[in-house]
Amino acid sequence: MDTLSYKTVSANKETADKKWLLVDAEGQTVGRLASKVAKLVRGKHKPNFTPHADCGDNVIVINASKVSFSGTKLENKEYVRYTGYPGGQRSLSAQELLERSPERVIEKAIKGMLPKNTLGRQLYRNVKVYAGAKHKHDAQNPEAINLNAVK
Repeated sequence: MDTLSYKTVSANKETADKKWLLVDAEGQTVGRLASKVAKLVRGKHKPNFTPHADCGDNVIVINASKVSFSGTKLENKEYVRYTGYPGGQRSLSAQELLERSPERVIEKAIKGMLPKNTLGRQLYRNVKVYAGAKHKHDAQNPEAINLNAVK
């Protein structure tokens, strides 16, 4: 019996076939959008998924300003940050952050769903978010993907 046929193939950065995917965020709920994009960036939709390697795809998210929140999250959800100075805790509601910089809403949601280690920081670099319909990655020939088809 050939025991070499039982070896598990582990993908790495060099053997991973990375694609560029284009996601339209218009009308999508932020959390559901972020979880599906995080799955694409991590590579969990691929048969050669390897937990310790960057084998996911590069994802471009457009129309970030047209996302929606469920329930009363638009008014009640707060994004808290700390400046580093005494009394420097600042917070913005989701509505204020969406008006100020809509990209950051989706970026923070996706980043929170990635691993909290060096791999997660590396994977986060594969996400590009734009407020409008224009992006600067036409040379990569991104493939438009329907998020409703992603499970």
